[in-house]
Amino acid sequence: MTSLFVRRAGAPRHGRRPLVLLHGWSCHGGFFEPQMQALGGQTRVLAPDLPGHGRSAGHLAPTIEAGADALHDLLAEDGIEDAVVVGWSMGALVAWSMIERHGANRLSALVVEDMSPKVVNAPDWQFGSRSGLDGDRNAVFLKAIETQWPLLAAPTARRTFASGAPRNLLCFAEREMRAADPGSLAAMWRSLTAQDFRGLIPRLELPVVLARGAQSQLYDAGAAHWQCSRLARAHLHTFPASGHAPHLEEPGPFNAMLGEVIDPCRSPN
Repeated sequence: MTSLFVRRAGAPRHGRRPLVLLHGWSCHGGFFEPQMQALGGQTRVLAPDLPGHGRSAGHLAPTIEAGADALHDLLAEDGIEDAVVVGWSMGALVAWSMIERHGANRLSALVVEDMSPKVVNAPDWQFGSRSGLDGDRNAVFLKAIETQWPLLAAPTARRTFASGAPRNLLCFAEREMRAADPGSLAAMWRSLTAQDFRGLIPRLELPVVLARGAQSQLYDAGAAHWQCSRLARAHLHTFPASGHAPHLEEPGPFNAMLGEVIDPCRSPN
């Protein structure tokens, strides 16, 4: 039985694919409340708290691999065969890892929300974090997470959104992020920055929507274009007013996009 805490909305509906929403680092499934409210009337919606986060913290090892295995178990236990999985930031790494470890048989489509297949920049990779994060800088940041997380929560929240984001959105994100456990966050950050899914991307055969925030402070457009050029069935969807979290910054257009993906008759792929 899965050890993930899962928020649920809606119920199975004929002609609609179930929706699984995977949150980003330092967040939890509650960051998808706009999607659960809007789309719960159309299909079954699941938003788990991933390992080391929210109400799943302490129940599983805080690693991307543990999240991938737990996601696979959740889909199997719920009998979900044709899920649309939305991977926001770290959530995309969990989705990619699940596909790499268990295959994509239970997925009908993947939505990658503003994420790179490799977070850390390197001599052969320029589409990681826009902060110029490399191995040396990552070691410094890891130490800061463990010792200074309450001070880092506010700038982390600000960088999640486009410049000039509404104050209520910033306050919500900062409050929820600050409540996270620094030790678990550091462990998961260590795991996520060790991932490299560049080799997996060209092997993906399922439809992939690349949902990019045009004003993202975390990832350059090149990360999405790199993926789009290598995916067999890709659709690039840019949200012009959004930063790293289009599902929160432009929930109406984002939900409309998801409405098309969960409907096999309207899906672009």
